[in-house]
Amino acid sequence: MKVGFIGVGNMGGPMCRNIIRNTNHEVIVFDLSADAVKACTDLGAAAGGSVADVAARCEVVITSLPLPRIVEEVALGPNGIAANAKPGTTYIDLSTNAPATARRCAEGMLAKGIAMLEAPVSGGTARAKDGTIVIMAGGDPATFEAQLPLLKSFSGEVVHCGEIGMGSVAKLINNMLAFCNSAAAAEALMIGKRAGIDLHKLDQVIRNASGFSTGYGNMASKAFKGEFQATFALDLAHKDLRLALEMADELGVPGMIAPQVMNLMRMARGMGLGSSDSCAVIRVYETALDTEVRA
Repeated sequence: MKVGFIGVGNMGGPMCRNIIRNTNHEVIVFDLSADAVKACTDLGAAAGGSVADVAARCEVVITSLPLPRIVEEVALGPNGIAANAKPGTTYIDLSTNAPATARRCAEGMLAKGIAMLEAPVSGGTARAKDGTIVIMAGGDPATFEAQLPLLKSFSGEVVHCGEIGMGSVAKLINNMLAFCNSAAAAEALMIGKRAGIDLHKLDQVIRNASGFSTGYGNMASKAFKGEFQATFALDLAHKDLRLALEMADELGVPGMIAPQVMNLMRMARGMGLGSSDSCAVIRVYETALDTEVRA
């Protein structure tokens, strides 16, 4: 089978390379970064000339893109997938979108005889590299079952969440929880620092007690070293949380916690930290209190 992969950057690249390593499919890639393309072609993929070229040549086309508007442009634009793929093609989008975006893309694909799965992922670049990411899929059950072996080739857990849109619902809720946990961890660690407790001892307690979460673990690891190189950029986290809050607003769910985390993110971005890791929100506390959380 010919598999096209559009968007082989920080997340898409590792996932694409796992498909190359773990299957016998012919993989054709496209990205605006020549270096990103080369990382895949060095393993045996072919380079596509454009989105339209990849779409026209492949039976399955996968995208991993940073923003919903880019997803829509690549999927439904005049030079995009729907306009150039053959009827019977399957389109799989791994990006994080609003449920409405996923539904619009699916409707546009259906009009061209193209099946679609939304399949946002969670786990970050490390788990994308080792093939243990979680996939939250939405779409027709038969299409999901047909593509399950391909999805499993680059993930550790694949959950069919329901119709198109439900994968995005699951992803946004998951990320909202992760960001809230991370923000709570930043506040907790600053309290510990100001109280004078040995942060290594505090960390030992939390990692073995009820306060632990992945968000805490990531925050502590990065804050203690003062290293905030992006594994998941703050700008992307801000985008995901904004989509989650928009969904909550549409559903009439009051926000007591997540909106405050959004304000923390806005402050951090205002400090010029948008391209840093999302854990850099702790720098808001550190700057305001002139105290660094290092251990």
